[in-house]
Amino acid sequence: MKLKRSLVALGVGTLVGVVAWKQINDKQQLSPEKALKIAKESFKRQGPISGSWIHMKTEEFSNDDLPYTVYRGGVSRSMDGQTKQYEFYMDAATGTILDVSVVA
Repeated sequence: MKLKRSLVALGVGTLVGVVAWKQINDKQQLSPEKALKIAKESFKRQGPISGSWIHMKTEEFSNDDLPYTVYRGGVSRSMDGQTKQYEFYMDAATGTILDVSVVA
């Protein structure tokens, strides 16, 4: 009987710990709006931008075989009469831009 109660208590404790960890971990992510603001500031260092967007939900992304939870977004820039669009992947926890590519 004591073993059964101990196992139930262990199970409940583990469940509470996992739920608490999940909530704390989720709160450590940047909001999509904050992530876009950081990205725009970074791109503006290279020159003016004319537009931007970001997906509101995070995605899984792998860079150099390391997994990340990221926001995917993009910016448009007009240079020499041409508009170029860039897509970026930003670490949702740190705000570090992990990858940038030119969209054709």
